[in-house]
Amino acid sequence: MIKIESLNNINKDDMNNILDVWESSVRATHTFLSESDVKSIKPQVIEGANYVSNFLCVRNEEGTIKAFMGVHDSKIEMLFVSNDSRGKGIGKKLIDYAINNLDIKYVDVNEQNIQGVGFYEHMGFATFKRSELDDQGNPFPILHMKL
Repeated sequence: MIKIESLNNINKDDMNNILDVWESSVRATHTFLSESDVKSIKPQVIEGANYVSNFLCVRNEEGTIKAFMGVHDSKIEMLFVSNDSRGKGIGKKLIDYAINNLDIKYVDVNEQNIQGVGFYEHMGFATFKRSELDDQGNPFPILHMKL
């Protein structure tokens, strides 16, 4: 059973776990990023986790975070599932929860993250705008999607 937990205060152990999930997910799905890109983006995960108004996670039986999602206003700001937990319905559960409980309507996804684009399309999102650069000004096109 997948249980969604809200994290109001992220402790050091949880943050380290979150960073591990992020890196595992990014290495599996963001193959367009170089090693230096991954290293330079990683600190932004901490910033993002502290920025969002709702931070949700899913833990395994041992209490290890296996997936997380950050929501701010009506937008998913981040959603990452550890590579070893992908394909088990965790991302879908998080999205369903956010739609039904947090009134989300929007998500941005890297255009080059083909798996992510397909997942969000499968969940009912459609692209309404495209940006050539990401929020940090990097040449990674972003698809802006809405339900």
